Order: sequence, then structure tokens, then C-alpha cells
Amino acid sequence: MLSYKDSLKVLKKTRALLEGHFVLSSGLHSNQYIQCAKLLSNPKQAELICSSLCEKIKKVYKKIDIVLSPAIGGIVVGYEIGRQLSVQTIFAERLNGKLILRRGFEIPKNKNILIIEDVITTGKSALECYEIIKNHNSKLVGFACIIDRSTSEVLIKDKIVSQIRLKIETYKANQLPDQLKKIEPIKPGSRN
Repeated sequence: MLSYKDSLKVLKKTRALLEGHFVLSSGLHSNQYIQCAKLLSNPKQAELICSSLCEKIKKVYKKIDIVLSPAIGGIVVGYEIGRQLSVQTIFAERLNGKLILRRGFEIPKNKNILIIEDVITTGKSALECYEIIKNHNSKLVGFACIIDRSTSEVLIKDKIVSQIRLKIETYKANQLPDQLKKIEPIKPGSRN
């Protein structure tokens, strides 16, 4: 199993964790930015991180029938975790703003479902997946992710199994610390 320090090295090496001055999609500023797609675009590094996460998952959850991920960020990590656990993987995607199962994906009744994400911040997408599980009369095994960056405002009240937990500070534009004021901000991400 990878240590926190080794996990951090992999995230930095793949540029999944960047340091600088960033304007987040929320409008808040931060000195760190996570883009798990960069990790997942490096198959060997993703396999390494996901293998370590699988070890943690196996220690906590004993019976998993299906891995369910929210699109788009969770698809690749969900596939890799499912592959390593040798269980079926499916994903939910948004239609008219709501996560649903499409593409012929089904959750049979009374199955044990693990929800996997790349990053959990608020837990909103994961909880939407949980509603899908309940609507199919199946059981939530639990939640897992590569990076848990949730705060006290996280909507998930159950345990989250993660490879690494990061506390990333955020700031309003008018409350920037001195070190961020000196760095020109960039706005990364997919919601520009």
C-alpha cells in the first residue's frame, strides 16, 4: 500500500496536483488544484494508485457486486477499481441535470454497490448515485475515491475510503493571503 508521501509524489509527478494560484470553478482562490484526469491519463501511475486504493477498499468492504461511478470524472477510476476487484463497473451520467443510468446499464435488485469517484469534495454526485442504488432496491456498500478533499460541509455522513486525504485551503478574492497576492492567478479546469 502506498504511503501518503508516496501518493503525493505520484499526484505531483503526473501533474494531478498543481501548486500556484488558481481560481476554482466556485470563484474561490486556492494555492493547490486537483485534476485527477492527469493521473488517470498515465495508466501505470493510475494502476499504482488504484491498486493501493483497492487494498484499502478490501479491508473495509467485504462483498462488492458492482462499482458505480458518476460521469465523467469517475468513469476511468471506476473501471480500474472494478478491473482490479474483478467486479462489474457501470457509470451514471447527467441527463437534464440529473444523474441516471443509461447505455443499458442496470442494477439488479439486492446487489452490493460501491460508489467510486476520482475526487470527493461535497459528495453531491456520490449521493445522487446512492439515490440510483436505492431506486433499484440494492444496497450501498460505501464510498471510495482517490482524493478525499471533503470538509465539514460534506454531504456524505458515512465513511469515505480514499487513497489520500487533502485539505486544500480556499479564499475569497478579497481575502487572499500575501503569498497568493504575489502570483498571477490561472483558471484551470473544465468549466471555463
